[in-house]
Amino acid sequence: MNFSPNSTFMYIIAACVIVFVLAQSAFFLVRAYKRGKEIGLSAAKLKKTIISTTVFTIAPAISILLGVVVLAEFLGIPLPWIRLSVIGALTYELPAAQTTANALNVEVSELITDPKVYSAIAWVMTLGIMPSIILPPILMKKIQGGMIKIRNKDSKWGDIFQTSLFLGMISAFLGLVFSDVRNGLAGWIPIFVLIVSAAAMGVCGLLIKKFNMKWLETYALSISMLVAMVFAVIITPVIVK
Repeated sequence: MNFSPNSTFMYIIAACVIVFVLAQSAFFLVRAYKRGKEIGLSAAKLKKTIISTTVFTIAPAISILLGVVVLAEFLGIPLPWIRLSVIGALTYELPAAQTTANALNVEVSELITDPKVYSAIAWVMTLGIMPSIILPPILMKKIQGGMIKIRNKDSKWGDIFQTSLFLGMISAFLGLVFSDVRNGLAGWIPIFVLIVSAAAMGVCGLLIKKFNMKWLETYALSISMLVAMVFAVIITPVIVK
């Protein structure tokens, strides 16, 4: 069976999804603008808010674009375009795709043209992210209530608990970083990239704390991701010859 992840049909599906998302965004933008006028906000203030929030989306959008480029190498453009434009994130999509491909003994260094492999990867990426859509409306109120109770009893322990939850999530991805360390220097590339990314985030943290650059809080994560990606592009050809 002839199959191409970059077929016209796939692009049509992707375009339909993206148009729907853009239409939804425009709908809520208009509703929010009208509501702002109803509660007495001036047109100048509303315009300033729209411009500032638009600017703040540029850096995250660049990291998303880079994620699409990374996944497009073996999944084509339409599927990563859909995933990262709607709900996905590279930190989930790439491990999910790689894990599925490894289970099927398929390399992700070239475009996948086997429809069974492609559909398996798409299903894993889709089904794996579904709990993040279904569970929050069911459990979020209870979780937030528990977090508020902990914070009211002891604010320090509340912050520690919340930080621990975040670190636990990050730790789930560290296995992939250290999984190839026995394969020579090339297996250490993810660790080198991790160190550089952490250093970039540390520098952003110092700038925010020492020089009161509060605006950098919005861009710190995106900056550290971009720095790490650029470093990976530079160091990989040097080590892997």
